[in-house]
Amino acid sequence: MVHTAHDPSLLSSRSYNGAETIAAFADPANELRALTSGCGVFDLRWRAKFSAGGQDRVRWLNAMVTNAIKDLPANRGNYNFVLNPQGRILGDLYIYNRGEYLLLDTDRSQLETVRNTLKRFIIMDKVELADSNLSAIAVCGPKSESVLSAAGIDVSGMAPLEVRDAAVNESAVTLVRGPENKGAWYEVWAAQEQLLDPKMRNTGAYLGTPLEPIWEKLTSGGAQPVGTDALEQWRILCGIPNYGQDIRERDLPQETEQTQALNFTKGCYIGQEIVERIRSRGQVHRQFAGFEFHHALPQPGKFEENGRLLADLTSVAEIGGRKIGLGYVRRENGAPGTKLTLGGVEATVSKLPFHVA
Repeated sequence: MVHTAHDPSLLSSRSYNGAETIAAFADPANELRALTSGCGVFDLRWRAKFSAGGQDRVRWLNAMVTNAIKDLPANRGNYNFVLNPQGRILGDLYIYNRGEYLLLDTDRSQLETVRNTLKRFIIMDKVELADSNLSAIAVCGPKSESVLSAAGIDVSGMAPLEVRDAAVNESAVTLVRGPENKGAWYEVWAAQEQLLDPKMRNTGAYLGTPLEPIWEKLTSGGAQPVGTDALEQWRILCGIPNYGQDIRERDLPQETEQTQALNFTKGCYIGQEIVERIRSRGQVHRQFAGFEFHHALPQPGKFEENGRLLADLTSVAEIGGRKIGLGYVRRENGAPGTKLTLGGVEATVSKLPFHVA
């Protein structure tokens, strides 16, 4: 998606979740402000999609992931973990029921692991995994619905993780409402036929899809182009863990506090025995939480007290002088308001999401 007000050669780039992305279009602070109080628009090239077809797809995938796929209505999605037999998290993804197939959506950095893990368990099942040629952009912020409406895109009444097929500029697109923890987040998917000149790839520009004119309409209507520097700050403010950074293979599902990924009535799946044992016997010893730092901002890492692990800091950000972070804390120290000292830095455990000033 070309934003014509910027020279692509002057835009800085960064690797983000397995893709080269634009770090910032202008001032990341203004871009973050758009996400929290206005409307920001951004490229989702760091997300990757593939499909599962075949008559056994629902039964098979239901036995692979932590959430209920067999009860998923058409054009609805849910959030899932993929676990190993010891209950450790190998990846996370959203799964959407598209009627004749299931669409799986994950970070590009996880794509190979998630797909290969699932593929290994296709034995006698009539299941076919296929690449997807969908590209996507997204808008986020309290003014997103009105900006989309002004661009001729109707997302009114959409529930979290609902999918809606639509026509924009006489082209077929798919509209998706984000999950509850992302607030007013909407995605526009379209088939990617051809990339522009390779020199333009970092701009997010796509030729032969409806996304380029939609991007132009959105920015003309008040949406602020947003880079991944501001998106990362917004993610931390919202308390959303990122796989590979805040959620790792050694972590257990209940430690992450992402209960929306778990269904305890769906029946057996890989790693289910461990998840159920934790639920029936009591809570885990640590929990995912937010941290507010009073002076300095420590680097991510593990912090001990009296030879025992106290906290594991996984993400940090300084936003307008405010110093915050995400990570894990021992459950007995996890109540919001608890005072801790991490590496000589005073910290307070915070309820998530953080309050946006």
